[in-house]
Amino acid sequence: MKSRLIEHIASILLITSVMVGALVFFSHRTESQTRQQRAMLGSMIDAPIEKINDPFERALFADCMELFYPGRHDKNSSIVAEFFRIKEEQFEASAKSSYRTKRLSAATLANILAMYAKFLGIYLVVMALTYYGVQTLGSLRFILKQKKLQDRLYGKKQPQILLRASAAAAKTSAYVVLFCPAYVIAYSIRTEFNTDSAIFMVILGVISNGLLVMYMNKFYAFLVTESKRGYVENALVKNLRSDYSFGASAISIKSLLRPEKRFPGHVFDHIFRNARFQYLSTIKEQASFLITGLIITEMALNIHGHLTYELLRQLLYKNHTLVIFIMLCIFYTVKLTEIAADILIYREAKRYENG
Repeated sequence: MKSRLIEHIASILLITSVMVGALVFFSHRTESQTRQQRAMLGSMIDAPIEKINDPFERALFADCMELFYPGRHDKNSSIVAEFFRIKEEQFEASAKSSYRTKRLSAATLANILAMYAKFLGIYLVVMALTYYGVQTLGSLRFILKQKKLQDRLYGKKQPQILLRASAAAAKTSAYVVLFCPAYVIAYSIRTEFNTDSAIFMVILGVISNGLLVMYMNKFYAFLVTESKRGYVENALVKNLRSDYSFGASAISIKSLLRPEKRFPGHVFDHIFRNARFQYLSTIKEQASFLITGLIITEMALNIHGHLTYELLRQLLYKNHTLVIFIMLCIFYTVKLTEIAADILIYREAKRYENG
């Protein structure tokens, strides 16, 4: 475990140093460009221009340059072009003064950190809900499958064709919704809900992009694999219960819905715990998949006041310092999740060894 922590810390230090170096580089470059513009144009940058795109204004300014600096036609032309380019940037900046920010000031930093706190809250809630939902739905699917096999084995009456067809149609509809991209769902119900709310983002994060279904199927595969291990037969020899009917046995709705699932006296308890241990290693890729989904959703829906939409906007404005800072926040989120997952796996493994 120590070697893993050292690897994580080393990668954090490496990426942080690279990002901070880039941050300093772009900050210095922005200031250098500003100084160069000032040195090149001097006091002319403050000259009033009413119509930036008017050819007459440009021609008049070029004539003035020729009058004051004769014999420098090429240099004067480049100065005129640079002057009007800067004037256009100043006009855009004044028109979008509430959005364009070129420096990582204290106010901007506080605003981004507030967005990051909101992003982190949504991320943690969705991770907790999917962690619970994956195990609950995967276990339910496995139990129903085992119950169906036992009913066939003992010759119990099967459901009618119409009922089975209805269940299949409902399952298909659920899969379509759960695998549908988040922004498609959001656009389809945008007129009915406030899509800028954190609750809406949590709902989208859980039910869309296939996140829940994908890892539920993985957990179900772990359960199926574990049910074929040799220790299951040993558990049956020791008279552990193996009836998967919901009722008085350890298999009940209450035990299935609990956050900390336990099935005492039942063979499924051993199957579940071993499958859960294997599932822990998928948390890291699940986290990366979730963050990617949140980024795409916020960008596609243009949800103002959220971190990744701010990332897209600052990319368009070429405010590289802000972009680097936001990317650094997202990187820390992924890395801390990996560290937490490794610690959880290590503690679970130690518990198995001691047990």
